[in-house]
Amino acid sequence: GWQASMKSGSLSYILPCSRLPVQLMSQVRVYTSNGQKKDLGSEDTNRSAPEETLQKIGTGRQDTTNAGQKQSFLKEPIQVKVKAVLKKREYGPKYTKNNFITGVRAINEFCLKSSDLDQLRKIKRRSPHDDTETFTVYLRSDVEAKSLEVWGSPEALARERKRRKEAEIKYRENLFRNQRLLREYKEFFGNTKPRSSAAAMFFKGPGKVVMVAICINGLNFFFKLLAWVYTGSASMFSEAIHSLADTCNQALLALGISQSARTPDPSHPYGFTNMRYIASLISGVGIFMMGAGLSWYHGIIGLLHPHPIESLLWAYCILAGSLVSEGATLLVAINEIRRSARAKGLSFYQYVVQSRDPSTNVVLLEDAAAVLSVAVAATCMGLTSLTGNPYYDSVGSLGVGTLLGTVSAFLIYTNTEALLGRSIQPEQLQRLTELLESDPVVRAIHDVKATDMGMSKVRFKAEVDFDGRVVTRSYLEKQDIEQLLQEIQQVKTPEELEAFMLKHGENIIDTLGAEVDRLEKDLKQRNPDVRHVDLEIL
Repeated sequence: GWQASMKSGSLSYILPCSRLPVQLMSQVRVYTSNGQKKDLGSEDTNRSAPEETLQKIGTGRQDTTNAGQKQSFLKEPIQVKVKAVLKKREYGPKYTKNNFITGVRAINEFCLKSSDLDQLRKIKRRSPHDDTETFTVYLRSDVEAKSLEVWGSPEALARERKRRKEAEIKYRENLFRNQRLLREYKEFFGNTKPRSSAAAMFFKGPGKVVMVAICINGLNFFFKLLAWVYTGSASMFSEAIHSLADTCNQALLALGISQSARTPDPSHPYGFTNMRYIASLISGVGIFMMGAGLSWYHGIIGLLHPHPIESLLWAYCILAGSLVSEGATLLVAINEIRRSARAKGLSFYQYVVQSRDPSTNVVLLEDAAAVLSVAVAATCMGLTSLTGNPYYDSVGSLGVGTLLGTVSAFLIYTNTEALLGRSIQPEQLQRLTELLESDPVVRAIHDVKATDMGMSKVRFKAEVDFDGRVVTRSYLEKQDIEQLLQEIQQVKTPEELEAFMLKHGENIIDTLGAEVDRLEKDLKQRNPDVRHVDLEIL
């Protein structure tokens, strides 16, 4: 059987043996996490009686050799240190009562008024927003107690929540009939950027380019339509359809520009900037269907059923005027793209291919196609007038349709890539990575992603392995070391140790949060295109 030999103040264990006697430990002290001391020297009678009997039997049977072994063994007992370990806690209301809640959540979730929060304790915490350093929060326990005081019982609070939820559902269903209430709702929450004036957007930048193109293409469509009615030329019909498609598409671009300036809301927290890409994508599809499709159709009909063309003098005059007007719009678009590309440090070609400004790109490509199509239409009409063969005019219509199809395919591809969320350029991503890795508080970064959200807005995400030693040193530099040493010397019990660690542990976590905010601010300041930064702590 197993037999143990124990002495006061020490604990010894012996391998299984049937000969050695048992000596009971006279006193064992056990310390628990609450600092209480238990004396196990006096065991219960049911346990001590059999052990005494076992001791007598063992003593009677042992011989001289066994006695010598016992004495030699007891002279060199094995020493084992017993460590005091805190018990695993069940985190109940004692800890959850320390949770914080913002004023907006307190009003919405507990059906309170702003005046109800004035009497509660206010706590200043580090703000997650860029425009403020600190913001006010409340203890959740205080808010819960205040809600019970206001509503009387949890049942009454639950009924009010249900009533407000039903009212919110009804409000959403009738959203378009309650625009006035929606404006009041936005004014109540406030603290949002004012929406840009829709009229002011169309007097500069891409808005100005689009409005000029709408006016010129609208006039071109009207005069080309008159020329087609007068001459019956297939090429002139294609030109009229082309100008109509350009006018409609640019009106769609103007709508996209207006919608992209809308203020972000809870349903669209990153805003509506992608509306420009959506409008450009639809514009590309419209060019393909209306411009290219109808031009091909009319050209094929002209080849199958040719008919003589009337005097082309007026058609030439209108084409010449269209060439001048389309060329003027093209120059406006080129100058705008050059200015924007220079501001971004990109070449003209890179700016167009990357679709940095989809609205201006559409105007540029449409007007470039318009100038080329005017040249194609004029050439084919001239060949028809010289040879009298109407097939040249139909071939010109097919050429204009092919040109429009190429432009539409390019617009569809570039805008689709932008909407899918492509990565930024490797050089720019490398600069962001080096900025993080050069910071002393960062040990390593993993899973780096930088997505171009469109309109020169980048979302950066990375998993960061922070150096805990640097974070702790940063916290200690702000502390009074003498006072901290005094607190350490006063720690005598496990409870005092726990209180000390909880206090400074929470402060170190706040320091880590401040370091994350600092890194995010540095990334945005040194790279203005980075608008949203998500740093995950490993």
